[in-house]
Amino acid sequence: MSRSDKTKPLWVRHKEHHPQPVHDHRRGPCDLPPRPTRWETGTRCQWEDPGAQLGSHTCCAGCGRPGCTKDQQREARNRNRKGRYAGRRQARQARRLAAERGDEQTCP
Repeated sequence: MSRSDKTKPLWVRHKEHHPQPVHDHRRGPCDLPPRPTRWETGTRCQWEDPGAQLGSHTCCAGCGRPGCTKDQQREARNRNRKGRYAGRRQARQARRLAAERGDEQTCP
């Protein structure tokens, strides 16, 4: 199945490719929404197009070689792992702080 706006809309591509903000402050202050939205916002400042990050390739097309796919999967695995570790670290710190303060509603 091809990658189109029907199968992979813009807001999904934004979540996958972590777009960078593109600012235009020529006619006023920044009006960029805090994160990419599903609908067009009509603001001066925008989130970059995910396809622009990949150059001439379309979104998620990659290079087509098995080595590229494995590299992408490894990078995604590492990002997910780092996110899980950070979440666990925050939970441990919150439990430790709650125990130090003597809060009655501590997590088991």
